[in-house]
Amino acid sequence: MYSYIKGTLEETMEDKIVVDNHGIGYNINVPARVLDALAPVGSEVKVYTYLNVKEDAFSLYGFLTKDDIKVFKLLLGVGGIGPKGALAILSVMSTDDLRFAVMGGDAKAIAKAPGVGGKTAQRVILELKDKLNIEDVFEEKDMPQVSGGVPETKTVKSEAVQALVALGYSSSEALSVLSKIEITEEMNVEDVLKAALKQMAMV
Repeated sequence: MYSYIKGTLEETMEDKIVVDNHGIGYNINVPARVLDALAPVGSEVKVYTYLNVKEDAFSLYGFLTKDDIKVFKLLLGVGGIGPKGALAILSVMSTDDLRFAVMGGDAKAIAKAPGVGGKTAQRVILELKDKLNIEDVFEEKDMPQVSGGVPETKTVKSEAVQALVALGYSSSEALSVLSKIEITEEMNVEDVLKAALKQMAMV
């Protein structure tokens, strides 16, 4: 029904925002990551939305990029994951982090989302492995203009995956080993590669 809503950000709450569009205030549920990336109240925002219809309620869910809304809809197709569960997952991890976790079989990372247990996390991996494309991580996306830009750790991780693939490892092998390494902001690509190769040598 709604592809997106563009208007003035009137209010932010713990898990939702209010966007005014021509005098109508839209109450939109959003993940924590959206709240962190939003411009100040009073600014113009564009929120890609999904309308969830139930017998007793109509609820809007919103994201700042088309990629986020696409992955949100994929999560809704997973058995046992409703809108709240999908929102919880995308509150603790970005869509690219989810791709890394799914392709690397990292159920623990997904299970960090409130209300998402280990079995549900495994189901997410099983059902989305063929639907999420790791190459999408390396593409330029319609990222909103927010302060700070792309987190450095994500850039290092992406480059490390590409380097390991260039060395002959598969994407799943690269993602699997990187999921076992704690990548800090002080680490560069060379540091991550050394840790990854050391980890692989131990297998």
